Amino acid sequence: MNDIEIRRMEGLRGLKKFVQYHYDLYRDCPWAVPFLYSDEMNTLRSDRNAAFECCEADYFMAFRDGRPVGRVAAIINRRANERWNRRVVRFGWFDFIDDLDVSRALLDKVEEWGRERGMTEIAGPLGFTDMDREGMMIEGFEEDATMYVNYNYPYYPHHMEQLGGFEKDNDYMEYKVKVPEVVPDKFHKLGQMISRRYNLHVRKFTRKELLNEGKGREIFDIINATYNDLYGYSQLSERQINQLVDQYIKIADLNLVTAIEDWSTPEHKMVGFGITFPSFTSALRKTRDGRLLPFGWWHLLRTLKWHKTKVVDLLLIGVLPDYRAKGANSLIFDDLIQWFQHYGFEYAEAMPQMESNEGVRSQWQYLEARIHRKHRCYTKKLI
Repeated sequence: MNDIEIRRMEGLRGLKKFVQYHYDLYRDCPWAVPFLYSDEMNTLRSDRNAAFECCEADYFMAFRDGRPVGRVAAIINRRANERWNRRVVRFGWFDFIDDLDVSRALLDKVEEWGRERGMTEIAGPLGFTDMDREGMMIEGFEEDATMYVNYNYPYYPHHMEQLGGFEKDNDYMEYKVKVPEVVPDKFHKLGQMISRRYNLHVRKFTRKELLNEGKGREIFDIINATYNDLYGYSQLSERQINQLVDQYIKIADLNLVTAIEDWSTPEHKMVGFGITFPSFTSALRKTRDGRLLPFGWWHLLRTLKWHKTKVVDLLLIGVLPDYRAKGANSLIFDDLIQWFQHYGFEYAEAMPQMESNEGVRSQWQYLEARIHRKHRCYTKKLI
C-alpha cells in the first residue's frame, strides 16, 4: 500500500479531476449512466450548494505512479448529527479500481479526517443530504442505472466485506413498475371515494404558482415533514428548498407534477405531492461525459419536452402522515398513471425506499412490480 498516494483535491482544477474520475472509470460499462456534469460540480462546490450551511467536506483521490486509481468525499452533516445524536463522518462519491489496497487507503483517509473533527463513526455511501445519491449497489448490476442513484461495479461490496469493521446500517430497495393499461381499482375507485369523503382533490399548478407564489416551497415543506424520521435525514433549510425548487420545478413537465389539496381547510392546504420526470438515462449516454455541450443539451431536451423515452422516474412522492392513512397517495397515482399512459411510458422507476419502510413498499403490490436494485449503507465505529 506504500505505492498509493492520497491527495486532497483543492480548487476548481482539483474538483474537476475528482468529478472526471467517475466518467473515466465507467466509460465502458454498459449499465452505468454518466451523471450530469454540471450537477456534479454544483453539488460539490461549497459556493454553489446550500447544504454547506450545515456541512463541511473534503475530496480525496488515490494515485499510483501518478495515475488516478480512486476517489472519495469526506462529509460531516452537523444538522443530521444533532438530529440523530450521532457523530458521523460520511463517505460518498466513492469509486476505485478493483484493488483492496486502494479502497482501504481511501476509507482510512476519511476515518482519519473524521477523527480529527471528533467523529466516532463512519457511514456511507451518503451525500450531503437525502436529496443526494445514497448507498452502494449490492444487487442489480445488470439493470440500467438512472441519474438519481449510484451505480457501481460488483466488486465494490466485496471490498466492504473484506475491509473489516464495516456492517450493514441500512438497505434501500428500488422497484421497476410496469405502467398498467388501466388504472387499478385500488387507486382509481379508492381515490374517488376518499375525494368525496375527505374533500381531497388533485391540483395541477402553474409554474408561476410554484415558483413565485410559494407552492413549490410547500412541496419541500411536506418533504421535511414526511422524511423527518427516515434514516439520516436532516431538515432542509429555506436556502436549500429554494435551490431544489429551482433545480426541479423550473424544468419539470407540470403534467407530471401532481399535488393533493384538502379543500375542507380555508386555505386549501397542500397535503401530498408527486414529482416525476421522464428518464434521462438514454439521453445522458449520448452526451460527452454528462456535459451539455456541444450536443448533450439536445438529447436532454428531446427527453424533457417530447418524452423520447419509455421510462418515467418517480422522483419524489410525499404525503403528510395524517393523510397517508386516509389513502391520499391513491389520488396521486390515479392522476399520474393516466399521464404516464398519455405519454406512452411503459415502465416507472421508483426511487430508493428503505427496506424497513413497509408502508411505502406495500403500495407496489397493486401493480406489476419487481425489486430490480438494492443499495446498502455501511457503518463502522471509529476507535
